Amino acid sequence: MRALITGASSGIGRDIARELSKRGYDLVIVARNKEKLEELKKDLTTKVEIIVMDLTIEENCKKLYEQAKDIDILVNNAGLGEFGKFTETDLEKELTIIDTNIIALHVLTKLYLQDMTKRNSGRILNVASIAGFMPGPLMATYYSSKAYVVRLSEAIREELNKQNSKVKISLLCPGPVKTNFNNVANVKFEIKSLTSEYVARYTVDKMLKNKFYIVPGFTIKLAKFFSKLTPTVVLAKCSYYMQKKKKS
Repeated sequence: MRALITGASSGIGRDIARELSKRGYDLVIVARNKEKLEELKKDLTTKVEIIVMDLTIEENCKKLYEQAKDIDILVNNAGLGEFGKFTETDLEKELTIIDTNIIALHVLTKLYLQDMTKRNSGRILNVASIAGFMPGPLMATYYSSKAYVVRLSEAIREELNKQNSKVKISLLCPGPVKTNFNNVANVKFEIKSLTSEYVARYTVDKMLKNKFYIVPGFTIKLAKFFSKLTPTVVLAKCSYYMQKKKKS
């Protein structure tokens, strides 16, 4: 059994790699930072292939698929964010966020899912966020990109169910997690952050039990529940207030 993990050099991706290796999966770990991937490889007990690749480039996503076939679990973890008013944030960085959070995930999900459905086996874990269930003023591009991941995954799940397919898809929707993402996005959280080790362990357990929505932490489960009941205009106001408190 072999798993491919994008964004594996740090945070949730790194710790999911560790969890899957503990459970006997050979791994293909993908990121731009070769040194960190090599450090991670030393911690793993199964066979590991390192692929250094920038997935913000669409063609590289297709190259990755051609380079790493026969994948039993695809973990689309690579992701970026940025804080600030939509009129003031950097356009090029926002396009990079879209390329990473949407385009790369879309391409890899489609290519690997086609193979999985043909052989009627496999799993895909798409990493979204609790942000995917609400509007996100002051992080508009990031929240919108995660909403795409949520809706795409929900649609694929229904298609697979209608086909009686044995292929499974899961959607990870964490809240604040102690990772390098916070530094890159230039935010800090008022809510207590979970550790990436806990989130990874919880996620792998739920994924292997065929859970679709994977929401670590009681507080974030409540947030997801209330997001369904609260009018969008109220969610946007609440989100704006919380976002302002994140500014580092």
